[in-house]
Parts: sequence; structure tokens; C-alpha cells
Amino acid sequence: MNVEHRDVEVNGVRLHVAEQGSGPLVLLLHGFPETWYSWRHQFAPLVEAGYRVVAPDQRGYARSDQPEDAGAYTLPDLVGDVVALIAALGEKEAVLVGHDWGAPVAWSTAMMRPDLVRGVVGLSVPPFPPAMMPAPSVSRRIYGEGFYQVYFQEPGVADAELAADPASFLRRVLVGASGDNPETDQARLWMVPEGGTLLDGLPPADELPSWLTEEDVAVFARDHARHGARAFTGGLNWYRNIERNQTLMSPFQGRGIDVPALYMVGDMDLVTVMRGIPELRKALPLLVPRLHADVTLPGCGHWTQQERPEEVNTALLDFLGHVEAREAAR
Repeated sequence: MNVEHRDVEVNGVRLHVAEQGSGPLVLLLHGFPETWYSWRHQFAPLVEAGYRVVAPDQRGYARSDQPEDAGAYTLPDLVGDVVALIAALGEKEAVLVGHDWGAPVAWSTAMMRPDLVRGVVGLSVPPFPPAMMPAPSVSRRIYGEGFYQVYFQEPGVADAELAADPASFLRRVLVGASGDNPETDQARLWMVPEGGTLLDGLPPADELPSWLTEEDVAVFARDHARHGARAFTGGLNWYRNIERNQTLMSPFQGRGIDVPALYMVGDMDLVTVMRGIPELRKALPLLVPRLHADVTLPGCGHWTQQERPEEVNTALLDFLGHVEAREAAR
């Protein structure tokens, strides 16, 4: 890939960005525990279609700065980074595409700053305004202490387990949450066994699926390892602000997302078996009245754009064409 890399300063934080192409801006926002590289299959098709594609390592991740303060990773902070990044790139608006945690950031930016967002795409995680994710205090009551988001709340614990061997963790989580998990043929939550560790809830991953190579794992691991013992602390701190986000985002209670939108998820994605998700998907036309499509990918797990790049790229290009056509018709 002929992708250029540089650093951009936003809100006092240095973000590493990968970019290619020219034309209308498409901003790709990764999730946990990924980097810009999770979008490696999307660059060429979007660039060939006439778009400027930019994928940052988000705040706290990989080659970007990792603020020390755990409170610096709230949704308003993350939305602020997207707003500032659009401006720093010399653009006035963008289509946002987010996966996993990147989806709540994309949905939130579209909700809070629709003037900057031509369209929004969420992969895996549907919109759940206004805070976009249920509070850990609620998740604890539903799933117990072993639910991964609850387990992440204690500072330093998950950090040390995951940073001890980034490559091993990444292999196991990428395989374990995929549609190719050798231990199950259905979506299941990431749970920590009582008295166990995070890795005890993931398969060994001795063999990689066809969509993932050893080099892919090495690229992810190398970039995370730049932060040493805090390799994944930045990303974990996003989870440690979910409870706080409930209050910070409360002014937007009752507000929907009024820009063109697309939602995609695999039927083997762990998100699909979380409490309330089926009901939430049924309500999408109410939450997102300009919803273009709600797409389910058979056999696909959590890593949507990596596991099913052709299907995702086709859907993205169809959606971008829809956005362009709507604007031309005005």
C-alpha cells in the first residue's frame, strides 16, 4: 500500500495518521485493541473510488500519544479529537466509519456535530444515544464480575496481563472474537473465568484464520509495544470512562442521529448476544431516521472489516454513492 504516515496535533495530543488519496474525506476510526492497520483492506478501494482516506491511531493507541490521566479518554475528548482532526486535515466535513469503540465515537460525533458529518457508518456496535454504551454498574448486574468490560475497570490489572506478551494476546483475541473461533460455532461474550485472567477466556490460537497473517499480528503488536508496560492502557482507559460518559453525555438525551447512516455487523459478533441489542437494532430507524441499511454478515465475527473486507468495501462504496446522490439531488 502506498500509504503516507505523519503526525497531527489535536487538542494537545499527537495523533499518528495513515492517509492516501484525494477527494472527499473518509475518516476511519478503529476500536480496541486495534490500530490504523485494521483498515488496511479499505484504503485501495476507497482511494480508487475517488476519496481521501485517513485512519488515525486514536488517542492512547499505538503510535499516538497516550495521556497519563485516565480521565482524558471520555467520549467528549474522543469526539473532540475527530472534530480537531477534520480541521487539521484542512477539511470542513467527512464521512465517518467506525468499528468497535470507533463506532461509538463516530455515532457520537454525528450526533453532536452533524454539521461536520456527511454520513456515518458503524461496524459491530450500533448507536445507543446518548452515552453509546451501557454503564459498567449496569453490566456488572447483568453479566457479573467476569464480563470483560467490568474486569477492565480496575487500573493496572488488565494492563499488566495484556502488556506481558502483546503478540500472544492479540493472536488470541483476534481469533477468539472472530467467526473462526475453533471452540464455538456461535457468538459468545468475552468472560473471565472466576479466579482466572483475561487470556483464560480466550482460545490458544495455535492456527490463524485465512484473513489474518503472522505479519498482521506482528504489525499490531509492534505498534502497541511502543508503550511498554502501558501497551494497552490507553485503550483500557476508554472503558474506564464509560460510567462517567453517562453524565457527560446526558445533555444529549433524546437526541437522535440525523445524518445518512449505515450499520453492519457479523452474526457471530459478540456484540449481537449482549442484552438489549436485538431490541436496539429494531429501533434503529427511530434512532437514525436516515438509515440507509442494516446489514448482517453471515459467519462474520467481531473484526468486521478484516474478516469480510470485500463485503464491507462493497457496502461502504454503495453507501458513499448514496450520500453523493442525496447531496447532488438537493
